[in-house]
Amino acid sequence: MPRRTVTMLASTLMLIALLCAGVLIPVPYAEMSPGPTVNTLGEHDGEPVLQISGHKTYPADGHLNMTTVRVTGADYRMNLVEAVYGWLAHDSKIVPHDTLYPDGKTEEQSSQENAEEFSQSQESAKVAALKALHFPVKSWVIVSTVVKGSPAEGRLHAGDVIKAVDGTAVRQPADVAKLVTKRKPGQDVVFTIVPAKDQAAAEKAHKEAAGTRNVTITTRASDDGGAKRAIVGISAGTDHTFPFTVDIKLADVGGPSAGLMFALGIYDKLTPGSLTGGTFVAGTGTIDDDGTVGPIGGIEMKTVGARAKGARYFLTPAGNCASAAKDTPDGLTLVKVKTIGDALDALQDIRGGDVAALPKCAAKG
Repeated sequence: MPRRTVTMLASTLMLIALLCAGVLIPVPYAEMSPGPTVNTLGEHDGEPVLQISGHKTYPADGHLNMTTVRVTGADYRMNLVEAVYGWLAHDSKIVPHDTLYPDGKTEEQSSQENAEEFSQSQESAKVAALKALHFPVKSWVIVSTVVKGSPAEGRLHAGDVIKAVDGTAVRQPADVAKLVTKRKPGQDVVFTIVPAKDQAAAEKAHKEAAGTRNVTITTRASDDGGAKRAIVGISAGTDHTFPFTVDIKLADVGGPSAGLMFALGIYDKLTPGSLTGGTFVAGTGTIDDDGTVGPIGGIEMKTVGARAKGARYFLTPAGNCASAAKDTPDGLTLVKVKTIGDALDALQDIRGGDVAALPKCAAKG
């Protein structure tokens, strides 16, 4: 057999072997790609995304699209060939597996966490929008979750309103941990609460809950590897009473990143005229009760997905601007926002055609 033929055969066999190895060898990476984008002003699966009752609403045109990212599952093991293809592709991003699923988090755990964050983002979006419109919103601190097997199990319940800890009034969720950790592990701490069922009954009757009760819990030491501190095994959150009903109907979405766009959609439906002036605007960003916009993950994939659907402007959290501006899709203008007020001002410029006035993202921040 001629030497050239032998060399070519050997090279071909080696290439086949490398390809087989690439397919068989798992690598510790995961893939992110553009996910669905949904107009908060429109419908999804046959029903309006935003449903408001008990107050006058107004028709809205244009788009205020929330954006998402698809990710590979926690149990999916990518091979080398897939990783290389993803690195070369423009519309996907390869990241270390632990970035999406830290500390061995399972897909079920991640989904549960994302669902909780999504639910919280909806509540914060409602609060931020209604506050921006000067509607009265009542807020209070509640028991959000109770850890199984903790000192608080059976003593406190999700939805209980926390009025005070050891006699000191509670105004923010963070106050609860601060007050508990003033005790030493093994000492008692007294929670002054309104039980969840009493609070629910009062809300249904549109009244203030009457009466509180004290619950004494013996603390234990934390076991998270840091300095030992007193804990009772709960997480605190915030609940609200709204002057009318606002429902967000969107399933199969997780995480907190749609908060800003939900808030803007609610604001648009409660005010005459159109925030967008008929323009296709998309965006992303967490939002807190005071309307502050926070950064999110997967910004590059969200801008790609938004532009592919027709977006011309993308409301971008200030903390994501530098990353997003490094590879902006053609025809998409990235608008920097820090608060819901910034977003409303930007939308006013967009519908007025004053594009030069927009605070645009730059690669340096």
